[in-house]
Amino acid sequence: MRGRRILIPLPNTGSMYRKRNTYYMRGIIFMAILIFLFLKLQIFTFYDNHDSVLMEPTNDSVDAIMSMVPSVLHKFLTPKTRNQTLLSNLLHNGSNLIGALNFVDLYHPPNITEINRQIAKYNDMQLVLNEYTFGPLQNDSVIIVVQVHTRITYLRHLIVSLAQAHDISRVLLIFSHDYYDEDINDLVQTIDFCKVMQIFYPYSIQTHPNEFPGIDPNDCPRDIKKDHAIIRKCNNALYPDLYGHYREAKFTQTKHHWWWKANRVFDQLEITRYHTGLVLFLEEDHYVAEDFLYVLEMMYKRTIDLCLQCNILSLGTYLKTFNYYTYNSKVEVMPWISSKHNMGFAFNRTTWNSIRKCAKHFCSYDDYNWDWSLQHVSQQCLRRKLHAMIVKGPRVFHIGECGVHHKKKNCESNQVISKVQQVLRIARKSGQMFPRTLTLTVASLIKKTKLRKGNGGWGDKRDHELCMNMTLPVR
Repeated sequence: MRGRRILIPLPNTGSMYRKRNTYYMRGIIFMAILIFLFLKLQIFTFYDNHDSVLMEPTNDSVDAIMSMVPSVLHKFLTPKTRNQTLLSNLLHNGSNLIGALNFVDLYHPPNITEINRQIAKYNDMQLVLNEYTFGPLQNDSVIIVVQVHTRITYLRHLIVSLAQAHDISRVLLIFSHDYYDEDINDLVQTIDFCKVMQIFYPYSIQTHPNEFPGIDPNDCPRDIKKDHAIIRKCNNALYPDLYGHYREAKFTQTKHHWWWKANRVFDQLEITRYHTGLVLFLEEDHYVAEDFLYVLEMMYKRTIDLCLQCNILSLGTYLKTFNYYTYNSKVEVMPWISSKHNMGFAFNRTTWNSIRKCAKHFCSYDDYNWDWSLQHVSQQCLRRKLHAMIVKGPRVFHIGECGVHHKKKNCESNQVISKVQQVLRIARKSGQMFPRTLTLTVASLIKKTKLRKGNGGWGDKRDHELCMNMTLPVR
């Protein structure tokens, strides 16, 4: 008789559990690979869209650029001559059309005597526009100083970009002019989004056309040999620059103007001479992102833990492409380099006081560039060298096609302006503006900056003396 088969349980070897765990692990790995590929696809799609906007020919027509600007700000982009402004004001005040037209026909630009009188009046009055609306300057507010020459088209776009910036109503916006132009004055005086002030460099070529610091008829020609200059007894014959050339007023003016405005803002204007917050330096052909003040103030606060030795903050870059997706919240630190960090940079009174004590180094260095002269000050005079914190995703852009060093056929090109607008639009739509925090990246290895000869153009003793005299305290 067959007995019943009795099932005897075998010892548990764990093989079944291992198989089950293997299936689970394979599933998890497979899902992780799918998620990774999906994210990479999204990133590639972002870059493709980003690059396609930058690589495609941008629509740089006036209408296309205007369409990127809120309609309320179109008034800053609409050219209006002095005659048009006068006519509009006269009609608004009740004058009849024929009388207004006759008055406008009589209008002529001011002569040098009148320009000098107006400059002296502006500089003496130190008038702050819109102060009643926006209140007095606070010590933690940013002062923005814009160096202005004659390029009103670029200046219009800078003003539009400033108008769209977050917290712009808290700043004091100072325009420093080395050319008196009533159309530019009218444009600046229409600004209604913050406190505004105008100061005028009083030693310009415009106001001194036939004498130093302009072009004196007895000045030595640029390329005359020194021995011939001595025989000729032309001005400054004994002191050509490092390369044997004599001064050119159009090149020396920019350095003079920069030094004058820095002294004027930090030490002489009543509203700013005790201010200890940041002063940001811009130029007429710059363009700012809407979060530039937000990022600047965040950088300033983070110097305590990210870079205690940093005494300059830089918002600009000269790169041709801008990768906001990777660098929108990244900063790096390195010694300040004049050719890389001179656009949209800021420092406070402590840094200025150190620079000011080195006025002789700045004013006697044979280089007509203010930024190279400032680097010379850092290398040769400052006990605490200039050290910069630089934002990797720029918040200040250079839109100028022409200037002192660059000349092109079309100096009013809208192409760069249109490209910057597109870059900022993409950054805004992809959530790359207003970062929650800043992350310090390791800067690429930088060779030690060698001490170098200046670029010349600054051998004239009269320039040295004028520059040094600007540093004297003036009320």
